[in-house]
Amino acid sequence: MKYALNTQGLIDSKADCLVIAIPEDGEWPTSSAAADQQIDGQLKKLVKNGDFNGSLGNTFMLPLADGMPWERILLVGTGKLKELTVGGYRKLVAAAVGRLTDSACKHALLTLAEIPVLDRDEAWRVTLVTRVAEETIYRFSDYKSKKPAKQRLTQITVDVSGSDKRLEQALKAGEAIGHGMNITRDLGNTPPNICHPEWLARQAKDLAKKQSTLKVETLGEKDMKELGMNAALAVSAGSKQPARLIVIHYQGGKKGDQPHVLVGKGITFDTGGISLKPGEGMDEMKYDMCGAASVFGTMAALAELKPKVNVIGVIIAAENMPDGEATRPGDIVTTMSGQTVEILNTDAEGRLVLCDALTYVERFKPASVLDIATLTGACIIALGNQASAVMSNNDALAQKLVALGEQNGDRTWQLPLWDEYQRQLDSNFADMQNIGGRPAGSITAACFLSRFTKTYTWAHLDIAGVAWLSGKEKGATGRPVPLLMDYVLSHAS
Repeated sequence: MKYALNTQGLIDSKADCLVIAIPEDGEWPTSSAAADQQIDGQLKKLVKNGDFNGSLGNTFMLPLADGMPWERILLVGTGKLKELTVGGYRKLVAAAVGRLTDSACKHALLTLAEIPVLDRDEAWRVTLVTRVAEETIYRFSDYKSKKPAKQRLTQITVDVSGSDKRLEQALKAGEAIGHGMNITRDLGNTPPNICHPEWLARQAKDLAKKQSTLKVETLGEKDMKELGMNAALAVSAGSKQPARLIVIHYQGGKKGDQPHVLVGKGITFDTGGISLKPGEGMDEMKYDMCGAASVFGTMAALAELKPKVNVIGVIIAAENMPDGEATRPGDIVTTMSGQTVEILNTDAEGRLVLCDALTYVERFKPASVLDIATLTGACIIALGNQASAVMSNNDALAQKLVALGEQNGDRTWQLPLWDEYQRQLDSNFADMQNIGGRPAGSITAACFLSRFTKTYTWAHLDIAGVAWLSGKEKGATGRPVPLLMDYVLSHAS
């Protein structure tokens, strides 16, 4: 998709379709009123006759006679303008773009960036329009024998108030974040017989070939064993697919600047190991690498946008399978940090791969570390599909992530990491056990990780509820790439 800004004025612009907003009540936006005047009041007549109402996300395509600046006008409802939230704005943009993709339109001019959203400026709206457009046009059909028809819509132009470098940058940011989300979705949706740790390593190398600002190194099981990453290797022990540690470097800042590190959990398929999961819904365990996929997407978006900041993406990839070599409940392993872990449940494997990765990143002397993981089903019970859980050894960092999520709609919610929870990890035979029982399961999982993050500022994002959708709309969502990008960009000079 090609994106552009329009600063020439509405009537002088050329497009197959003009997209305007109609509120449920109150005064119409300037562009909507101007378009109505241009076509002799047809829009207000539609509303008056009851053919269209401005309820949130409602759409209506109106063909126009020859001689008009546009061939058609798409109306999209905003609901009550004074009550329009970030979520509501996202919904109406998605509704408009979705309707465009079902039409014969090739080039659309969107006036949606002029719609007021509480405490959000025009640059924010431009970014969200382009990001949501990319999300909406996404299709995953790589493994279908009959490919869908080629999409007719090839350009979206966003009408803005005037020429402004901030708006140009906002457009590029939305496009890059949208591309990053779709890379994340592609990786998550790829079937597990294709997407295994070595395949992920190849994808990283291919990405670096396309983007000169990225450098990639990968470590195999021999390297990991030499480093003492026995917890991570305990997870891959039952699989024929060897584990991989993938490191992606982006250096946009000064050489001496400390990097911000993103660590992604990449369990390419999770059977639960010897602690086998129930069969129903197990196909969705291909999404257990969505933390890793979000790191991929973020690094790709950074390479496209080229901000002045140093970032390192670390992906710990393994497949959790049961066979004669698999780790057993009751086994004890020594982690890279030297701490020992009694493995009571092999389905609590994400924290085992992450703990060694979190020790590994100490060598980068990071300014901050975020780990991103589909870590616990308990997080879905606590927060549903609306927000990621954030837990941190630094309250300022956690609160910043919550604030950024509120700003861009990729929400998080902070859970506590009080010392009282740590005792649930006590083991009679090792320094700790890898589960803390049913109470506060998401928190005790983060408590486990916190024992490997003593030397730097760290936050854990449990994305189990937001990384993918089930049911009819089953598929990876691309979250939390928007949150990760906004976090990284907040540190760019």
